[in-house]
Amino acid sequence: MDISLIFRIAAVGIITAIVNQILKKVDKDEIATITTLAGLVIVLLMIVDMLATLFDSLQNIFGLF
Repeated sequence: MDISLIFRIAAVGIITAIVNQILKKVDKDEIATITTLAGLVIVLLMIVDMLATLFDSLQNIFGLF
């Protein structure tokens, strides 16, 4: 696992939180919720990609399939 992945996830979280707070200040609560969900989906996609790499490595190590 690379440390840059952790920094990317943190950056997405910080940007999402800032955008969320700005949108809530201007009474755009629905859009703020959508942006929060979009940030969550982006982070989940990063994690799924990392898990896919992990499972490929495990298959190669143990000689499965």
